[in-house]
Amino acid sequence: MQLIDTHVHINFDTFEADLEAVRDRWQAAGVVQLVHSCVTPAEFGKTQALANRFPELFFSVGLHPLDATLWQADLGKQIWELATSDKRVVAIGEMGLDFFKADNQEWQIEVFRSQLQIARELDLPVIIHCRDAAAMMHQVCQEFWQEFGRVRGVMHCWAGTPAETQWFLDLGFYISFSGVVTFKNATQIQDSAKIVPIDKLLIETDCPFLAPVPKRGKRNEPAFVSHVATYLAQLRGEGLDQLADATTTNARDLFKLPVLAAVV
Repeated sequence: MQLIDTHVHINFDTFEADLEAVRDRWQAAGVVQLVHSCVTPAEFGKTQALANRFPELFFSVGLHPLDATLWQADLGKQIWELATSDKRVVAIGEMGLDFFKADNQEWQIEVFRSQLQIARELDLPVIIHCRDAAAMMHQVCQEFWQEFGRVRGVMHCWAGTPAETQWFLDLGFYISFSGVVTFKNATQIQDSAKIVPIDKLLIETDCPFLAPVPKRGKRNEPAFVSHVATYLAQLRGEGLDQLADATTTNARDLFKLPVLAAVV
């Protein structure tokens, strides 16, 4: 069984002391590739160094909506230049809208649209963070699609309702579920996970955040994506191998990941 964790943050300091052991565990769990997300372009150098160290690691570059205050014209240029500087850059993001306690919603929308434009011009998919903003996200994407054309992408760590899920499926997005889907009270997310077609489904950890059951409360890590896969297969009434094969194929299709030889 092969798995791809489509959203990690292993550049965080919490992994520094034992990253080789973390890698041993993700390999033992069947994780053959990872997509490392980016919060700000300032992370690019450290993330690139990790990709040099671990050939199964690919990465994105972009600006998280919680960091939208950092946006200025030359930051967009920087994202463009970084995205074209390394063939292992497979997406723009993570980007999006986070309206939880936000007082800069209009600015977030402008920053989001600017990064959508970069992704469209570079023909790269987007990794989208959406918190308390599904209706506006849907509207912005619809308007952008109508004006400029569709952009490929994934709604990462998805927590929306089934109706919201369908909005983004209709826009062509993949839907990715993290360990949160395994939580006992996450019934809305579980209902959403049941309706996603298997050819639009992705899995992730979003590590080091919010480890899945049975690891809840521990530091999350890429190996734990196996628990997400196992839970989703049971929830959806699918075989684990079927779900693993499909999500791995989907990740490679979206991010244009190569099939790698075995890494050691």
